[in-house]
Amino acid sequence: MIKKIYLVGNPNVGKSVVFSRLTGVHVVSSNYPGTTIGFTEGYLQLGNSKIEVLDLPGVYSLEPASSAEEVAFSLLKQHPKDEIVVINIIDSTNLERNLLLTLQLIEEGFPLIACLNMCDDAGHRGIHIDYQKLEKLLDIPVIPTCAVTGIGIKLLIERMQEAAPKSRQRLIHEERWKEIGRIIEEVQHLEHRHHTLREMLEDASVRPLTGLLIAAGVIYTLFKVVRFIGESIISKITDPVFSNFYQPILEKLTLGWQEKSFWFHLLIGDLINGKIDFRQSLGILTTAPYIEFGMVLPYLISFYFILSLLEDIGYLPRLAILLDNLLHCLGLHGYAVIPLLLGFGCNVPGILSTRVLESKRERFIASTLISIGIPCVPLQAMIFGLLGKFGGPYVGGVYLVSFSLIIILGLILNWALKGYSPEFILEIPPYRLPLLTMLLKKLYFRIKGFLIEAVPVVLIGVLFVNILLYFKLFDFITGVFAPVITGLFGLPKEAVVSLAVGFLRKDVAVGMLMPLGLTAKQLFIAATLLAVSFPCVAIFVVLWKELGVKYLIKAILIMLLVSIIMGTLLNFVILR
Repeated sequence: MIKKIYLVGNPNVGKSVVFSRLTGVHVVSSNYPGTTIGFTEGYLQLGNSKIEVLDLPGVYSLEPASSAEEVAFSLLKQHPKDEIVVINIIDSTNLERNLLLTLQLIEEGFPLIACLNMCDDAGHRGIHIDYQKLEKLLDIPVIPTCAVTGIGIKLLIERMQEAAPKSRQRLIHEERWKEIGRIIEEVQHLEHRHHTLREMLEDASVRPLTGLLIAAGVIYTLFKVVRFIGESIISKITDPVFSNFYQPILEKLTLGWQEKSFWFHLLIGDLINGKIDFRQSLGILTTAPYIEFGMVLPYLISFYFILSLLEDIGYLPRLAILLDNLLHCLGLHGYAVIPLLLGFGCNVPGILSTRVLESKRERFIASTLISIGIPCVPLQAMIFGLLGKFGGPYVGGVYLVSFSLIIILGLILNWALKGYSPEFILEIPPYRLPLLTMLLKKLYFRIKGFLIEAVPVVLIGVLFVNILLYFKLFDFITGVFAPVITGLFGLPKEAVVSLAVGFLRKDVAVGMLMPLGLTAKQLFIAATLLAVSFPCVAIFVVLWKELGVKYLIKAILIMLLVSIIMGTLLNFVILR
């Protein structure tokens, strides 16, 4: 009786997509190594039985050389072998490398079935595998599949019962590779063909000169497209919906309310020229939903779609290779580019994905750089909205300051923190044309997760600020911090409110700068200060859980020092 099914395989072989096909749980699957850091659970209905399916971290061997491999092997050993089935997901385009793990699983006596995934891609590359002969040589069921389209998944489920525990002779390392070589000679045939345009582009993407040019073009295009899509959604969808439909509803609901009453102030906020202004009114029913759905969500949809596209095409590992030398100077390696790029979407998953880095030193450096140097999508959306009217240099200036901080702070942390950063092997997958349905599913679940996390925080943040403003409790706060804000940063004391709210949520804080009538220089300084400080209260919680109180305090002190120095420099030196 099968009680558990384990999906095991090298990184980037399509385990998460197979998992989705088996269970119907649409997990986020990406076309680069290290996507599955922990493990994902789901259920498969097999006849009258409901069987638990676990998607384990990607591993290259059962001889643990990383935390991911230790997690995978420990989970495999938790249940008796006669109660489990191990589905070994194999990349058909890299059969030789994948067979090392397959032979180790056979030697351990796990009830095994091989899922030869990406069989369509192998055929396109001139790789022909005799699946039936491979099944006889390994003495386990072998099923060719294409998980993206669903080919072979039904047969995989039907033959799952054929997997059974077997005792095998253990081979030493050299013998195992000789056996792999013998198998490859018998079952795999390579057809000679010329390089395709896709393969030439793959090669050009990792060469220093052409790779950097392509990277510059990709990043430039990314931000142009993100802004174009975001602004289009705002101008054609969200603004008309709020102005033509939502605002009349609010005006009817509040007809006859006293404008100076507590509840009016709390729910609607302040009227600007006698009317509701969604950007400036600061009410729970006005500015709070507009910030999330009218300003942030359009850019969030745009950024996550482009990021998902780059993930599934397979470009991110190539960017990691190009930036490897630079990141080594910061105490990291090229693999850290993935958490850094994820941080541009949301800092929380960016910090969580630093788990793929081996040492706590690396994780602290990467998490601190993400928290201080990388503005998340909601903050970027507000920066575009706040500074876009003054021209590209102001918006680009915030990114230039952030990039400079990443370099300078990384160099300092690498020099100051004792220890070393171990090297990590990064696999480069081929370019693949992503499936639109998978992109849309990934986009849906990322947006859903963000809204579940963000909307309550925004509502609570606006509620908290409104209560403090109504009872004039912020007057005390502005009085205490006014000398620093006005003296060092050149900002009016009213900006203290926005900077203080920044500890709850940066997009709300930037939105609160709009009604203050600041100059372009003051807006740039304020936006930059918010960009280089921790983006929301969730970051404090995540850093505490991931690194501990000691490292959290260190990160907070670094953030405060960087903010004071940067605000002062911008006011007195750079923007004189």
